[in-house]
Amino acid sequence: MTIFSTFEVPARKGRLITLNRGDEVAVVNTHGGQVVDTWAFPLDEPTEYMSMEHSRVAHYRLTFQPGDTLYTDRWRPILHFVADTSPGIHDTLCPACSEMSYRKFYGCDHRHDNCTDNLREEFARIGRPLGRIPTPWNLFMETVVEQDNLLKDYPSSAAAGDLVRLRAEMDCLFAVSACPQDILVINGAGIAPRGVALRVHRAATVPLQQNQRKSES
Repeated sequence: MTIFSTFEVPARKGRLITLNRGDEVAVVNTHGGQVVDTWAFPLDEPTEYMSMEHSRVAHYRLTFQPGDTLYTDRWRPILHFVADTSPGIHDTLCPACSEMSYRKFYGCDHRHDNCTDNLREEFARIGRPLGRIPTPWNLFMETVVEQDNLLKDYPSSAAAGDLVRLRAEMDCLFAVSACPQDILVINGAGIAPRGVALRVHRAATVPLQQNQRKSES
């Protein structure tokens, strides 16, 4: 690895960066207890995306472990799960929160910060169209399937400094949202959204592509 960069993601906000094949990114739970909605999109196919459904089938598990590869909806490998220093519970089932979900489930009569809008805003910032919002990989989110097959939400047990490290298997856009959820208990016992960080190790010194220059400005 030849280049190291850190990108701060404020509480309730999103961040999008470009990864070249071989780059590694660590998603760092800076303060502990924060859920991080996580997506990846190939640079060469605007409508393709990292798919939780395809990745679950690839490993025939509801959750992923270090050593697993995550796939797109066209069965192309996009991220490799390198390491995890957290308790290792990361939801793959729940969609990104949205303005409509806050209205439907919590009766919010105003626009609540949400991960769907965070992702859309990041794509708009780099001038790239975004179609559907894929189901994210919800890092550090402890929504689990109980023995009665019901889903149960627990506060994230990720400690300050816990991280998940991933390697890009293709040139891709990598996006996260420090989830703004402040009604359910998922963002730690204090139910208070917190900021996170992305630590990127570049595999080689290469010219940055146009989308990369925009996404890192």
